[in-house]
Amino acid sequence: MYSGKTINNSRFSHFIWVIMSEEKISNAVERAFSILELVAESSQGLSNSDISRRLKLPKSSASYILRVMEKRGYLSRDDVGKYRLGLKIMSLSRGLLAHVDVREAAKPILEKFLRQSRMSEAHLPVLDNGRAVYVEKVEAENSFIKMDIWVGHRLPVHTTAIGKILVASLPNEEISNILNLRGMERKTRRSITSKAKFLQEVERVRKYGVAIDNEENSLNVRCLAAPVFNQQGETIAALGTSATILQLDEARLPKIIESVKEAARQVSEQMGFFGES
Repeated sequence: MYSGKTINNSRFSHFIWVIMSEEKISNAVERAFSILELVAESSQGLSNSDISRRLKLPKSSASYILRVMEKRGYLSRDDVGKYRLGLKIMSLSRGLLAHVDVREAAKPILEKFLRQSRMSEAHLPVLDNGRAVYVEKVEAENSFIKMDIWVGHRLPVHTTAIGKILVASLPNEEISNILNLRGMERKTRRSITSKAKFLQEVERVRKYGVAIDNEENSLNVRCLAAPVFNQQGETIAALGTSATILQLDEARLPKIIESVKEAARQVSEQMGFFGES
């Protein structure tokens, strides 16, 4: 009887240890992905202290995860101790991006749009887990003004023209779920932070087939976007452009809007869509 009880206690202890170990591993994985997502959204890099504070993690835990991710090449650290995405992320993304045919179709059209419109940059994002994610970007060779945009950059949907376009084809209930999940942070004094007002804005986007970000994500920056459709008429991407308020003033705005819509229509045709956008 005594030895049997000892064996049962031993098994029970082992069972509890396994559960606790699995929970610790799960928490570590969750933290690692949270760190990756946070660093991906920062153009200036983040220190251990920045990451610990924003994610409410103990510095020791963040430090350990950061060291492992740096060692594996998922993050890189500069001379002042700030972390950025490492080259391993780029190598992993190649497999995914190779299957995103819309990038290949869009790139020459984006380049043509820049030549004809004389805008400084154009881009192509898709919707991913409630965020607008850039999968392609082209810049004018002679442009002196550079927008803080890069492939892989993730932005909220409620403050961006591209985000408005990407969610406009979704049911309002699904849009509300995204806003509940991601929140509606105020980026500037012009940001829409009311769900009701954002849904009204989405209705205008649906009506006119174009979206405008009027200093809602960054001050002194205006952005335009139009939808790109697949063969079934589903929105699969947004085609957009950004410029300073001075570059894209009220007088120039109507012409660039039509140019953006035309470029998006051309990409849609390359994807097999020939209906009315």
